[in-house]
Amino acid sequence: MLAAERAGADWIHVDVMDGHFVPNLTFGPKMVADLHRATRLPLDVHLMIERPDAWVDRYVDAGASYLTVHVEASRDVPRALQAIRAKGVRPGITLNPETPVEAILPYLAAVDLVLVMSVHPGFGGQPFIESALDKVARLRAALDERTLTAELEVDGGIKPENAARIAAAGATVLVAGSAVYEDPAGPKAALAKFRAALRR
Repeated sequence: MLAAERAGADWIHVDVMDGHFVPNLTFGPKMVADLHRATRLPLDVHLMIERPDAWVDRYVDAGASYLTVHVEASRDVPRALQAIRAKGVRPGITLNPETPVEAILPYLAAVDLVLVMSVHPGFGGQPFIESALDKVARLRAALDERTLTAELEVDGGIKPENAARIAAAGATVLVAGSAVYEDPAGPKAALAKFRAALRR
């Protein structure tokens, strides 16, 4: 069992980076498959890679529960999302901080998860970009206007100190990395701080 699962996490967020779309390199399908065997929690797999369309089958087969592609990276977004859903996995769409919300509005009805990046993807520990709050609010309004039930996720620079503001803007899923794993008291205490902040 993973430390995050023992600490009470709801999902495991997996950042897949190829060293091209983002300036960092992480793991591939084998690591996702290993994580799938190590936890009962849903795996929220975020593809920060060029041509994610070509990798859908491998990450689905590895055990992804959600599979998210970047609007900036996919050559055919509708086809990628359709391929993910056809394999029985929940599709997600995301956009970088400099990409306008309008770039993903056409795909909201085709996804189960909308991810707002609140840092520039590629490295952990970056500060939260405050303009992401406006994106979250606009996407919450767009989802509600269309009576869509996709999760609205935010990733990057999230800490107990800003979690309530992000949730108030309309987010339903918060991704936290360094704030959980670098807490001196450990992941369980860190998640307790998040839950307390969100209850206020």
